[in-house]
Amino acid sequence: MILGSDKMKKSILVLFGGNSPEYDVSLKSAYSVINSINKDLYDIKLIGVSRSGDFYLYEGDIEKIRNDTWHLDKNCYDALISGNTSEHGIVVFKNDELIIIHIDAAFPILHGKNGEDGTIQGLLELGGIPIIGCGVLSSALCMDKYRAHKLVESMGIKVPKSVLINKSINDFSNHIEYLGFPIFVKPLKAGSSFGITKVEDKKDLFKAVDKAFEYDDKVVLEENIDGFEVGCAVLGNEKPIIGEVDEIELSKGFFDYVEKYNLKTSKIHMPARITEENAKVIKETALKIYKILDCKDFARIDMFITKDRDIVFNEVNTIPGFTAHSRFPNMLKGIGMDFDEIVNKIISLAV
Repeated sequence: MILGSDKMKKSILVLFGGNSPEYDVSLKSAYSVINSINKDLYDIKLIGVSRSGDFYLYEGDIEKIRNDTWHLDKNCYDALISGNTSEHGIVVFKNDELIIIHIDAAFPILHGKNGEDGTIQGLLELGGIPIIGCGVLSSALCMDKYRAHKLVESMGIKVPKSVLINKSINDFSNHIEYLGFPIFVKPLKAGSSFGITKVEDKKDLFKAVDKAFEYDDKVVLEENIDGFEVGCAVLGNEKPIIGEVDEIELSKGFFDYVEKYNLKTSKIHMPARITEENAKVIKETALKIYKILDCKDFARIDMFITKDRDIVFNEVNTIPGFTAHSRFPNMLKGIGMDFDEIVNKIISLAV
């Protein structure tokens, strides 16, 4: 049976959860996004992806998404994204019946591995479903820290010195000499600072590398940039909107998972404590990086400012945190956009 959506409304598929260490973050972001979508304009369909990677159409109370009991609800049905472009939708197994639901656009709120790395984007593209957010190439590039740096550097923007290693490497002497200490050890493709260690001494390097390999089969060793981190929100395509620049103030260590979501010893200043001229250059640089890496609809670009006021590219988050308190929406709030407006503006770009 084929089901269409209300002809007066566009059918928007929101994907949440995911087979990723960032599953919990996704639930919080998706809950906020779902609440903010204009129900007069859009018919919302929900697919939850379990921690093990199983897909379910979810038709229950969205409060159960926030508290992670959605997958226990009776209103969960086995589902998959159809690879047939003629169907342009999802296939659901419901009450002993196979149902095809037409989808006008899909909004993946899946952070990190298997959601932000081009994999889900490729699946949607195969089915002919427009993607809200960055596409396959951009998502894969931005998730690959090493290659994103090399491409951005080739266009004249400064990046940290780095070395890409695999599990066969057991002598770091040359790398230590090249990078110096401290060294950041990072999984090549991971988000929310999972698996990242700031190493101050050679004796701790092997342990940090082993930790990073728990998240990926390739690891990046990266020089420490002596300065502070800033971020910039970009929304749009032909005429992108640039949010205010924010600044991360650290009292120690680095902006790891605990600090990102709890701010125990760090602060986020929005707007950043920099001059208008500095902010202008950062926004211009963010937009250049956004275009170099083929970003679409929205992304958050993170950079460092050194003591000499040089701008050094750090990373792009193609699906940044999306709660009302997250950095991306707060930067856009700084120029007068509220959360609901941001969400619906992003969706309108795709539909």
